[in-house]
Amino acid sequence: MSQYHRIAVLMGGRSAEREVSLSSGRGVMKALKEEGFDPVMVDPGDNPGQQLFEAKPDAVFNALHGRFGEDGTVQGLLELMRLPYTHSGVLASALAMHKERTKDIYRAAGLPVVRSFVVDRREAASRHLMEPPYVVKPVNEGSSVGVFIIRKGDNRPPAALGAEDWNLSSEMMVEEYVPGRELTVSVMGNRPLCVTEITTDLEFYDYEAKYAPGGSKHVLPAKIPANVTEEALALALKAHQVLGCQGLTRTDFRYDDTGAKSRLILIETNTQPGMTPTSLSPEQAAYVGISYAKLCRWMVEDASCDR
Repeated sequence: MSQYHRIAVLMGGRSAEREVSLSSGRGVMKALKEEGFDPVMVDPGDNPGQQLFEAKPDAVFNALHGRFGEDGTVQGLLELMRLPYTHSGVLASALAMHKERTKDIYRAAGLPVVRSFVVDRREAASRHLMEPPYVVKPVNEGSSVGVFIIRKGDNRPPAALGAEDWNLSSEMMVEEYVPGRELTVSVMGNRPLCVTEITTDLEFYDYEAKYAPGGSKHVLPAKIPANVTEEALALALKAHQVLGCQGLTRTDFRYDDTGAKSRLILIETNTQPGMTPTSLSPEQAAYVGISYAKLCRWMVEDASCDR
């Protein structure tokens, strides 16, 4: 019997990933009901503290994605309220949400990354700041929102970066483009689950590819050499640990097998992996014999303060 019964499921919120979060939250609500919990939906507005106070939960399942959900802010509120919660704590959430701070931690731990730096979006729009091909992405958004790949032969960066109606972060990360394949590994506690390769017929694994039915294909386990599988599992666990993460995370890689010598490059660690019908982490859990509902139960039972 769990020590927690009434569970506030934080979902929706105000980030660019609101719709994804609502989809995750609906799945979690249903699963927790099946597992005998009493879930209550909390869609944080202007006063989430008041909303949580009125919900009177024993613990909080954080199904928010993006800013104000996985960047340490809501985690700080939950710590102040002494409400046990799922996933990573304040510092790990803040570090992992800021892609360049994440890379600083990776670099310090000797994990493989490519060159990158942060600039204002208007500067990124003005000229090539790196020899193409390269990638420009918001430094603190998830779900591939606002990501541009600048190809060899492109005369200039996308004009959208300098547009007046831009509604994402002005801080953009410019990083070397890594050719090859997209891999991802979920870590549950201190257990890396498996390696999935993500393929898409779209230009790259963008927001539409992630969440539209049929937008991408998940191959699990990935058809890669056994030593690369072992390395990806070990690197994902190391990334989870050096960032100080808790609960469930998912670390994304590029596997560059285009040259004579292959290499794995870490891209980022996601501290609030999606829990939608097409999400990767529940799929990996199922592959190792853990159902969606049991995964949700484990996350609730893992909840605590001081994470």
